[in-house]
Amino acid sequence: MIFSKACEYGLRAMLYLALQDPEGYVSIRTVSDELDISFQFLTKTLQKLNEADLVVSKRGPGGGVSLTRAPEEISLYDVVVAIDGTGLFEECILGLPGCGEAEPCPLHDHWTEERSHVEEMFRHTSLSEVPEQRLSSVTSRFSTAES
Repeated sequence: MIFSKACEYGLRAMLYLALQDPEGYVSIRTVSDELDISFQFLTKTLQKLNEADLVVSKRGPGGGVSLTRAPEEISLYDVVVAIDGTGLFEECILGLPGCGEAEPCPLHDHWTEERSHVEEMFRHTSLSEVPEQRLSSVTSRFSTAES
């Protein structure tokens, strides 16, 4: 995958939260257990999402995390950039310094075109646009894949 592990987990957590009661909070432990993600790792990932104002956290009984906006107002791009930055959408796919029009890497032309399609898809796909039957599989499918 071209995302960091934190970004992968962040996307999964955000998709999971999109299925929850928008008025309530879900404990980080619940998200961690349901998605089979390390609690400590998930906490650090959610901190980045909190700093980007994509989730809000509440301490104490009945606390946890919740989306700051409706799922249709949060794009997949927002989540990726909050965790991994814009590198996926701006940098060389091979990570070569100086790659560009003047000194392209072997994949430059192909990746430039594909990258633009990927960016468009992520910018224009909200959490709510992921088909619900696939969203609801976030828990079962991903926790099975990690086992």
